[in-house]
Amino acid sequence: MLRKMTTTTTVTITTADGRADGFAAFPDDAPHHGVLLYPDAFGVRPELENRARELAGHGYYVLVPNLFYRHGLAPLVDLPAHIGEDVRPALIAECMPMIEALTTDRILRDADAYLRFLDDRPEVAPGPVSVVGYCIGAALALRTAAAHPERVAAVAGFHPGFLVTKAPDSPHLLIPRITARVHLGLSEGDMSPASVETLTRALDDAGVDHTTEICPGTLHGYTMSDTEAFHPGAYQRHWDRLLALLDGTPEVSGPA
Repeated sequence: MLRKMTTTTTVTITTADGRADGFAAFPDDAPHHGVLLYPDAFGVRPELENRARELAGHGYYVLVPNLFYRHGLAPLVDLPAHIGEDVRPALIAECMPMIEALTTDRILRDADAYLRFLDDRPEVAPGPVSVVGYCIGAALALRTAAAHPERVAAVAGFHPGFLVTKAPDSPHLLIPRITARVHLGLSEGDMSPASVETLTRALDDAGVDHTTEICPGTLHGYTMSDTEAFHPGAYQRHWDRLLALLDGTPEVSGPA
């Protein structure tokens, strides 16, 4: 399929708690189906903007919100151009208070706002959307799909975090509410074998149309080219799986 010419822009999303900044990319021949893309712990940055631009080129309107807007405009952490393992722990420690402040209630209020924003955009075609998440964003994607089964037709999560926890509202416990098709691409160290089994059993028991795979030889964050975890082969595999999911879901697929 030929890549489409795209437009990119910064956006402001009105939420119940304020105004979230974000980034959007979409084909010039809009309208197209909407994709809500939740970033990883390091947030909106050139890596995620390029990800949105690439996906938009395949025929989708892609919204990347600043998850931590309550703390200010993105970027909220001074990130180097390349996030090496020597600086990663300190950067994660800097991000952690913002991650911990993102409670389930806040996540769900924000998801309502992000979906309304997509509904109101003239560049977005009517109908269900898909939700994609990386790292912590994968948990947000599952929560969004569970809270809005009538709105979310496809969910993808890559090198996810916090999918199986001891919390009473752990994302894996919400799976029976999900009607979307789901793909999860894990690195070798993302989840314990027991957690993977728990997650897979929950998806199977709920009758969710899903695929879950562990990408061999990968580290957490393997799709992010601005980190040392980047794995070119797994990155391409992630694109193959994501586009197959979207293109194979009639409610959200873009035109050929």
